[in-house]
Amino acid sequence: MSGHPYLDAARPVPFAHRGGGLEAAENTLAAFAHAVRLGYRYIETDVHATRDGVLLVFHDDRLERLTGLPGCPGDHRWAELKAAKVQGGEGIPLFDALLESFPDTRFNIDPKTDAAAEALATALERHQAFDRVCVGSFSGARLARLRKRFGPRLCTSAGPLGVARAWLAGKGLPSGPLAPDCFQVPVRQYGVEIVTPGFLRAAHARGKQVHVWTIDDAAEMGRLLDLGVDGIMTDRPTLLRQVMERRGVWRG
Repeated sequence: MSGHPYLDAARPVPFAHRGGGLEAAENTLAAFAHAVRLGYRYIETDVHATRDGVLLVFHDDRLERLTGLPGCPGDHRWAELKAAKVQGGEGIPLFDALLESFPDTRFNIDPKTDAAAEALATALERHQAFDRVCVGSFSGARLARLRKRFGPRLCTSAGPLGVARAWLAGKGLPSGPLAPDCFQVPVRQYGVEIVTPGFLRAAHARGKQVHVWTIDDAAEMGRLLDLGVDGIMTDRPTLLRQVMERRGVWRG
């Protein structure tokens, strides 16, 4: 398996998706604290950059659903969003506060825009947080720029092209190199089954872990653990812990 320090935990790895968005207000310090209290060492989250380059922990491309404010995070300066409240009255966290508040936690981060990726790169250098962070994105170009900038210091998961290559390899077809450190994928996408025994064999044969998102059903958690996935991301961290405890594989 990959030698990057981010991936050195015992498997299977439990991830709290957005901090556990069905048990606490998603992507808030309260959600992350809840996951950490449950024993989670890995948290998945998202970042956006404000118009003045401040890196926020926030998922949606627009602000309305969570804050009631108009527009996108990048339309506003931080001073305009500082007082904004999301579900449960929680504020929008800064990425810096995330790293500082949970020094023993590892974060899986999706930069939602090019500006967010640039601000994230600066923050990672400032904090020297490379051992604690893995970056994933639906943008292959975004991932390529980060890999070029940081090389093997930065853990990255596969973009769409990398996933497609692994899927082809799982079918025994020519695939090309599988360069990313890990694969973070849904069970299926666009009607195509991605997480199959062949996909897992192809990834594992090349030393790559496979983490699956977003799984909130106990039976599906169990099926994937039986299949041999290396990690599960969930909005229900309490449930995933219970499933893993019953199987004797909880090591949070």
